[in-house]
Parts: sequence; C-alpha cells; structure tokens
Amino acid sequence: MQTVIKQKNHYPHFETLATRWGDNDMYGHVNNVQYYAYFDTVVNRLLMTKGWLNPMQDSCIAVVAETQCQFFASVAYPQILDIGLAVERIGNSSVTYCLGVFAQDKQTPAAQGRFVHVYVDHLTRRSVAMPAMIRAGLAEYVLPV
Repeated sequence: MQTVIKQKNHYPHFETLATRWGDNDMYGHVNNVQYYAYFDTVVNRLLMTKGWLNPMQDSCIAVVAETQCQFFASVAYPQILDIGLAVERIGNSSVTYCLGVFAQDKQTPAAQGRFVHVYVDHLTRRSVAMPAMIRAGLAEYVLPV
C-alpha cells in the first residue's frame, strides 16, 4: 500500500509545539517516541480547549486504542513544530485523527500518523457512545472524502 503524504493545507487545525532538549536522542534528532506524545498533546489540547474533555469530572473519557506514525524527515531541538490535525472518521464510540508534524517553514510533513480514541465509561472502562456535543464539534474537522 502506497503512503499518501498529506501536505500542510490538508489539516484544518494546528497547534504549535516547541521541541525540548530531552526530545533529542543520541542520533541528534527527535526520538520516535516523542511523536506519539506530540499527537496526544495536540488531540487532548483541542478537546480540552473546546470544553469537550474534562478527564477528572467527565463520566466518559477517551482512551487511546491505536497509534501509528510514519517518518519522512528529521526534526531536532531547538525547532518549533506545527502539528496538524484532521478527523478521518467518527464512529459510534471512536474517532480517528490524522496528524502531521511539520517544521514551521515546511509544507511537507516530517512525520504523519493516526491516533484513535475510544470513548469509555470512566469507572467501568467499557465502550460507550461518544457524547453528542463532541461528535458535533469534531464534525468540523472531518475532511471531505
């Protein structure tokens, strides 16, 4: 299966993150595990900023069911990154995000990935329907097919 690299204009939402000293590894670039932290930060920052997620009070929460990342170019400290977010799919209890990691002056991503949240009951951790307010809000980030 051929990878479709999504350019910066593909993403309807962006967050800017600064790389940190500790993000680099002994090879002199941001270590692969940091990209997953960037994805988690951007997704949850969007949800919290919009008022769609309060993990300490909500009766249902979103847990990560899947992550994936493909790497195309290196980034390193000290760089500022633009992380693009789009919604690929909204299911009954899940949402799939597409994310791109861009050096600020680039239109092609250094990496891109996917991040799947499943909504579960806060106490039982059993799957529940995504709250209607979140579903409606995320719809504005869905890309046309």
